[in-house]
Amino acid sequence: MSDDVFQRKTAAFATMLVKQAAWPAAIVIAGDSIAPLVASARGALQAPLAVLALLVATASAIVVLGLSALLLFDALLFRLMATHGDEMSGGAAVDDLLARMRLKPAPPTPRPLDERIAGTRRLLAKQRIALAVFVVAFLTAGFWMPR
Repeated sequence: MSDDVFQRKTAAFATMLVKQAAWPAAIVIAGDSIAPLVASARGALQAPLAVLALLVATASAIVVLGLSALLLFDALLFRLMATHGDEMSGGAAVDDLLARMRLKPAPPTPRPLDERIAGTRRLLAKQRIALAVFVVAFLTAGFWMPR
């Protein structure tokens, strides 16, 4: 991959990560802030299943927010990579930063960009699963409980 293609691909992926971290977090914050109001207005807080659904919604909201924070951190790391001239020096800079922060030991050789992107896509998938759990629990607690 040429240096220019590497920089554009890395910067575009970082930009996409910021968006993918922001909108699920916004949905979760908005939903979690109104879930108790909706559930209590419908009288669902007397149903044990509704209370359990609210607890599951809150727990999955925390997971979504945590994964969104990790995705934002990854976006910053990809932006750092994009500031370097080539894939090897960008990967080495990220690995050095992670090693100095004591988050990950320094590997003998930097991982390729495609491996890093694949790892971040796995985080995105986990975030989507947690968001789906949140939506189902939110709807169960607030709208599908009988009066």
